[in-house]
Amino acid sequence: MTVHWLALLLALLALAATVDASALTTALAANERLCFYADVDKAGEKIGFYFAVQSGGSFDIDFEVKDPNEKVLLDGVRERQGDYVLTANTAGEYAFCFENDMSTLTEKLVDFDIMVESEPRRAASAQPGQISEHTSSLEESIFRLNGMLLNVKRMQKHFHTRENRGFSIVKSTQGRLYWYAILETLAVIGMAIPTDASLRNSFQVYVLQTFFTKTGRRYKV
Repeated sequence: MTVHWLALLLALLALAATVDASALTTALAANERLCFYADVDKAGEKIGFYFAVQSGGSFDIDFEVKDPNEKVLLDGVRERQGDYVLTANTAGEYAFCFENDMSTLTEKLVDFDIMVESEPRRAASAQPGQISEHTSSLEESIFRLNGMLLNVKRMQKHFHTRENRGFSIVKSTQGRLYWYAILETLAVIGMAIPTDASLRNSFQVYVLQTFFTKTGRRYKV
């Protein structure tokens, strides 16, 4: 049993050492461009890139991924979210850029993940007769659990994005209803402003007629 736990601990440590990830949330003002960078130690490493627009406008953003030689590996226009895995063919600094160029007033809130993961390599056991058969099965179980945890993490991100977008829509609708109520109140006050009773009555009759005429029906909700 001790051998099993020792092999499990070693495999977990090896798996943890191969992953370098960063989860961030950033706000992009109108016409703003922001870039983030991740270092890749050697060619052949896997890069995971996830993003989702949480709030602002139509929940879309422009993005671009470049390698150390300024070659564009991924790009997109007016994307709401994305989840990509690519192989780094060159060691060095990779750029992940977001651009809110399509908006003139609206700020965008973007949640994103950048993960650099080395390919897992199994090292030969010093004593093949003792723990090699146990290590192989344990490693397979660990990698299977790791995949399941990644799926759970993606589902959490998905629901988190839906919650934020729903909250943003509700907040925007609430603001519109507030200003509609203000304008409606000002219109009622405006109907009562004229001091001449005949002028005030004529104006009120005209407003009421617009609700029952053919041209006024277009304003009904």
